[in-house]
Amino acid sequence: MKELIKYIAQALVDDPKQVNVEEIQGSHSSVLELKVAKEDLGKVIGKMGKTAQAMRLILSAASAKTKKRAVLEIIE
Repeated sequence: MKELIKYIAQALVDDPKQVNVEEIQGSHSSVLELKVAKEDLGKVIGKMGKTAQAMRLILSAASAKTKKRAVLEIIE
């Protein structure tokens, strides 16, 4: 999951080296924290949050295979 979000975020931003994804594991869920450069934050979130919503949808579909809930948080 971590690599999937990192790949998508690197394709969206101007500075792919600044993309960092941290995964916090729990027993039934995991939280993915996405950090990007300040100037790329708008590109990851998108207009009215549409890009972030699409990334969360892809993540939930991919996590359904593992039967473990995954949550994406975009950190400023």
